[in-house]
Amino acid sequence: MGAAGMNETFLILAAAGAILVIVLVALLRSERARAEAAMRLARLTESAESLAAAQAQLAGRQQLAQTGINERLEALAKRLGDSLSEQTEKTGERLRSLHERLAVIDAAQKNITDLSEQVVGLQDILSNKQARGAFGEIQLNDLVTSILPPSAFDFQVTLSNGKRADCLIKLPNPPGAIVIDAKFPLESYHALREAKDEATLKKVRRDFGAAVMVHVNDIAGKYIVPGETAESALMFLPSEAVYAELHASLPDIVEKSYRAKVWIVSPTTLMATLNTVRAVLKDVRMREQAGVIQVEVLRMLEDVARLDKRVDSLEGHFNLAAKDIGQISTSAKKIVSRGEKIQDVQIGDDTPTEGLPPPV
Repeated sequence: MGAAGMNETFLILAAAGAILVIVLVALLRSERARAEAAMRLARLTESAESLAAAQAQLAGRQQLAQTGINERLEALAKRLGDSLSEQTEKTGERLRSLHERLAVIDAAQKNITDLSEQVVGLQDILSNKQARGAFGEIQLNDLVTSILPPSAFDFQVTLSNGKRADCLIKLPNPPGAIVIDAKFPLESYHALREAKDEATLKKVRRDFGAAVMVHVNDIAGKYIVPGETAESALMFLPSEAVYAELHASLPDIVEKSYRAKVWIVSPTTLMATLNTVRAVLKDVRMREQAGVIQVEVLRMLEDVARLDKRVDSLEGHFNLAAKDIGQISTSAKKIVSRGEKIQDVQIGDDTPTEGLPPPV
């Protein structure tokens, strides 16, 4: 074999050696890979087991957390339910209270409506002179009947001069019966209250005073009758405001009414006057009954004297009775003593008979 053949053989052997080396390296790498794969698989298995344990632990914790959450949700739901129930109850109470208040407001509104209707009716009454006069007479009637006894007054009395009085107070002489007449100068009073300037105020004030003086002179001429009524009469103003305005703004008119023997009174002052009249009537009645009371007292004293005599006579009878009772008591004691002596005697054949009373 030549050099070329040896080179080829050498190359073949070298190539075979190289292939063998490569195969050996590949086998070694394959073993390492398998070992590494086995190790990785073992690690993966351990990781899987750890993951399973962690998952089981996580599931337990999740279960506990879910249980806690459920309990908290139930407690929260209970609290919310209780709170809603309490709030509903409070809301119901508030609604009931609101309903009651609304009922009260409705009643008050109805009263206000009724009062408004009454005020409108009162304005209608006061705008009519005839109705206004009737209003004053009704107020006068209420005051008189509430204070005086029925025998002390009469309404709508016709006097000897043919004039009809609103009310006649029956007082003894002096002063005698007093007439009360109701007057209500409303138009002139309203004009006085509505005056805007000083000139208008002076004019309407004069008109108001003139209207009052017309009533004063009318009462003085009609209702002061010598020998039948008192020397004075009363003019009743059924308004405290008119009465106050008259005394505040027109004292000269009040003085003129005094000189005319006409006393102007309001509901309050008339009430005080009627109470004074009631006291006077009571005093007069007491004086009228004084003679009767004196006679009755004398008769009572006579009865007391007779009673005293009868008591003395009864006392004598009691003394005699006491004496007789004492004598009866003495006799009874003697009888008892004799009975005891008889009881002590022993009756027998040898009993001495001396001192015994003879047989009957």
